[in-house]
Amino acid sequence: MSNKTADVFWQDRDIRFDISPQELQLRNGENMIDKLDAVEDTKGNSGDRGKLFMTNLRLIWQSHSRPRVSLSVGWSCVTSISSRTVNSKLRGVAEALYILTKTNNTRFEFIFTNLSSGNSRLMSSVTSVSKAYNSSKMYRELKLRGAVIQNKQLKVLPEEKIYSKINGVWNLSSDQGNLGTFFITNVRLVWHANMNELFNISLPYIQMSGGYVLGFKIDPIERLQEVYKEISSLFHVHNTNPNYGVQFYIEERSSHLMSEEGPLLDPVEDDIEIINSDDQRDTFAAYFADENHGIDREPIYSEELGLAIEKLKEGFTLASLWAVIPS
Repeated sequence: MSNKTADVFWQDRDIRFDISPQELQLRNGENMIDKLDAVEDTKGNSGDRGKLFMTNLRLIWQSHSRPRVSLSVGWSCVTSISSRTVNSKLRGVAEALYILTKTNNTRFEFIFTNLSSGNSRLMSSVTSVSKAYNSSKMYRELKLRGAVIQNKQLKVLPEEKIYSKINGVWNLSSDQGNLGTFFITNVRLVWHANMNELFNISLPYIQMSGGYVLGFKIDPIERLQEVYKEISSLFHVHNTNPNYGVQFYIEERSSHLMSEEGPLLDPVEDDIEIINSDDQRDTFAAYFADENHGIDREPIYSEELGLAIEKLKEGFTLASLWAVIPS
């Protein structure tokens, strides 16, 4: 797999539709956890059989018959996971996985139906991996004033190793500065004030390329350079193969799940394609979550039902709404 350390880290915090072959591939440190070969995207591609991949960063669905049709749902976008009774074109009435998400103030919902009867792994795997992701945020997110220090010692994360403890480090975030201590580990840099261990910063290496600027002072200059070299070295090693902290293993995985190089996704021809903007809007609209929209639309008379109903959103029909039946 090619080196992607310079890529923008988006996989766990974005939702993308019909993504490119490059975006389908696993980034450095992204690992495949589980794969289901027969899953229907009941919400947006009803009647279309596909494969569902679960990695430590996201959920990927790809159509068997149309490899260009795909979804990438980052775990940080997921707000709730539950089950619903649906009317699947491929399986009939069945229990399906319902995922509500939010990204950039837009809510999307996804419904996946496992086409293999008697197999509950879809719900259990997605729920468990999502919980594992949410419980490991310290590996990926900058934390200020967290419960990371106890009795002047760092609370070590699973698979975290402390390489150095550096005393006499000034935090320059205030006018007078605060004297404290560095803990340098294989996944992050932690500083805490000597006088108040609750005044601390936990900075994962993956966040060091972001826009948040922190200043520290170490004397003499020779010691500062030594600490800088050590942090730079560990930063480079971590970026080559990041540890995102999501620890999960599926015992009953298929033997052909994947190779260590990346997911066994169907190839997609990487040619130039003109995408119609109306089609793109239709793709988004298929997954919009319209719950709690706040203001009811005007009532109209439905000849199909013989009664008054709320006016449907543009582009929607009664038939499309009945394609998925909530429990």
